[in-house]
Order: sequence, then structure tokens, then C-alpha cells
Amino acid sequence: MWEIDDLFATDHEPWTQGLQAGIDEVGIGPLAGPVFAAAVLLDPARPIEGLMDSKALSPKRRKLLSVEIQERALCWSIAQASVEEIDRLNILQASHLAMRRAISALSVRPHMAYVDGNKAPHTDVPVVAVVQGDRRIPQISAASIIAKVARDEEMVRLDEQYPGYGLARHKGYPTRQHFNALESLGASVIHRRSFAPVRAVLEQAS
Repeated sequence: MWEIDDLFATDHEPWTQGLQAGIDEVGIGPLAGPVFAAAVLLDPARPIEGLMDSKALSPKRRKLLSVEIQERALCWSIAQASVEEIDRLNILQASHLAMRRAISALSVRPHMAYVDGNKAPHTDVPVVAVVQGDRRIPQISAASIIAKVARDEEMVRLDEQYPGYGLARHKGYPTRQHFNALESLGASVIHRRSFAPVRAVLEQAS
């Protein structure tokens, strides 16, 4: 299940020594809410069955695995970058900021880390970017799961604070329900003003 192609070839050997963390972000695409990132150091002595890309899991299964990861991992952390930081930095840089915060918050310093995707954040530990890493490397899968659960819970909380947008249902992603709510209610303070659909609503209102 965890075939990494040539990642562990001889010329990559220095990267694969010591404690290896996984990093992943959640919330690149939504029109509202912060972007979350998590970092996880798994404990080889306490394996967790069923780790995979968080998007491939049911909400119930994600929640159960999130609890198990937090109980069995050597350490884990969850961080975020705010809507204001997203608008100021752009979403890529804000997601990297959240990842750096997550790595820095680990109680045990890893020797290196894997991150999902093809762009690695600049951190004080070496980071290897792995395309589709959330499906291929268990540390990244674990990070994607706890980040997804944490962000979903935050969007449910924000739905109570900013009712009418359906945030608890679509978690801020650009669904038809969300577009309709934006058109009727306008943009709230948790909407990403640098994103084109939100910017268009603001321009129409001005």
C-alpha cells in the first residue's frame, strides 16, 4: 500500500534516516475560513490500521482515526493561517505558513518531514514533497486526517457564528448553496477577499 516508487533509492538514503514527520494542509480551495495544517510523528511500536487520504474516508471513519492518531502517535500538532493571512500572503504562502507552525509546534523535533504535493514549505527541518503523498505515506495520511477533522469542526463552529451560508455543510467550499448565500447575504468577515468569487460580490456591493 505504501509504495514510494524511487523515493527510497540509494541517492535518497540520507533523507530517510531518523524520525520522519508527515505534514499536510486542508482548506486550499474554500472561499471562507482559515487554512489548516497538521504534522504527525507516528510511533512504529503502535501502528494504526486504515490510514489513507482523508478525502477517501467517511466523516465517521475520519473522526475515529483522528482520535486514534492523537492517542497513538509519538506527537502531533495542528496549526492554521487566518483569512487575513491568506488575503495578505496568497493561499499557497499561507498554507506553507500553517505547515511551518505545525512543524514548530511538535513536542519532538523530527529529522525530516514529508509533505503532500509538489511544493515544500521552507522549515528548519528538511522537507521532501511527495505527489499524492496523502495516499502513499502513512505519516502524511495521518496529518491529513487530523487536519481535516479539525478544520471541519472549526467550520461547524463558524456556521453558528455566521449563519445562513451553510458552512457546516460545505465547509466553505464553492458550492451552489454557498454562491447563492454570498449573492443574497454578501461576504462575511471570514470570507477570503482575495478569491475571485468573493471579490466579485464585494465589487457588486460597492
